[in-house]
Amino acid sequence: MPAVTERRLTATRGFDRLPDAVQAQSLLREIATAQADPRPRPVDRKLALYGAGDMGRMARAHLEHIGVPIAFVVDQQADRLREMPDWQGITLLTPDAVPDAAKRDMLLAVCVATAPYAPLESSLSAEGWADIVPFYDIAEAYRDRHPLSNGWVANPFSPEDEAGIAAALDHWADDLSRAHHLQFLAWRRLRAEWRFAGAPVTLDDRYFIPEMRQLLTATEAFADIGAYHGGVIHRFLEVTGGRCGRIWAVEPDPVNLARLEENLTGLPEGVPVEIIPAVVASEAGSARFAGGLGYASQISGIGTDNLPVTTIDRLGLSPSFLKLHLEGGELAALQEATETLKRCRPLVALTSYHNDLGLWRLPLWLRETLPDYQLLMRLHSWVGTGAVIYAIPEERLGAEAP
Repeated sequence: MPAVTERRLTATRGFDRLPDAVQAQSLLREIATAQADPRPRPVDRKLALYGAGDMGRMARAHLEHIGVPIAFVVDQQADRLREMPDWQGITLLTPDAVPDAAKRDMLLAVCVATAPYAPLESSLSAEGWADIVPFYDIAEAYRDRHPLSNGWVANPFSPEDEAGIAAALDHWADDLSRAHHLQFLAWRRLRAEWRFAGAPVTLDDRYFIPEMRQLLTATEAFADIGAYHGGVIHRFLEVTGGRCGRIWAVEPDPVNLARLEENLTGLPEGVPVEIIPAVVASEAGSARFAGGLGYASQISGIGTDNLPVTTIDRLGLSPSFLKLHLEGGELAALQEATETLKRCRPLVALTSYHNDLGLWRLPLWLRETLPDYQLLMRLHSWVGTGAVIYAIPEERLGAEAP
């Protein structure tokens, strides 16, 4: 077994206020010039997982897919969870039941993104764990077997990158967006956890932050591109009180589609819903698709299916609210949605954390393509994930839902 080397705990930094535009540029320069070399982490010793929640279940499925065994899973609620169907065949232990030798010799993958990573890592280190890593850093080492991309590491910034990021920081409509952008940059480039007072990571309002929620009306036409199992649609209807003009649910994965159809059967009477089984990208044609991977299903060179591809413009939708979660394909899909965007001028909410396009290319494309829009960025989970960009047409600002 390889020797466990001394490992520096995740760097942390706290700020007592939100950064204004000038301070944001100074902090960007600090990130750009810092010496750091974070890398994906292949599994080179026996592996345990910490956390048996949603992310832990996803990690189990991912590791089974790539053929990496799990020795056991650690969770405070192990006694309750070990009888659940999701964990059959896996040993679950409470933290105090883990042998000291295992803590010393094994690799522990933290499967938690709903709380700050650094304090948890520090606590686990104090308990005796010697080799701790975020699960997504492990997943990134096996992208040739599974397309999950949440653990990517930003390369040192080129002059073009730094200029693009600087422009993106200037274009945000508020300092909270600048804080979250910098927090995102620090994790992706340095694997450092920055936190700003007044910039909480909110877990429960993804796609429906107050600035968006207050604008929604009873006639909203909602296009959910990457609808998965329909959870965002149910949340949309909660926010609007079950009232809307129309819903389009676009989802390409056959397994997800079956769950989506089941989950949308009980919607309130009178809510018109159209389920569209389509892959969307920057051009019509066909593409290799990695399916059956839950929310990680996506267009991918390692996919085994060849599916037809269309564009958002070709779908002929007329949304007043457009949401996209496409595992890194958001910009490609938007590039052939310009007719729809210009004709409808919808509210837009899209994920921006699956690849380095979220560093600056995605927000700058939105700025250049959507005149008279305000752009916001919010983080809705930790370890560099849950980043969402919101685009609000200025003519809707100040509108109130009836």
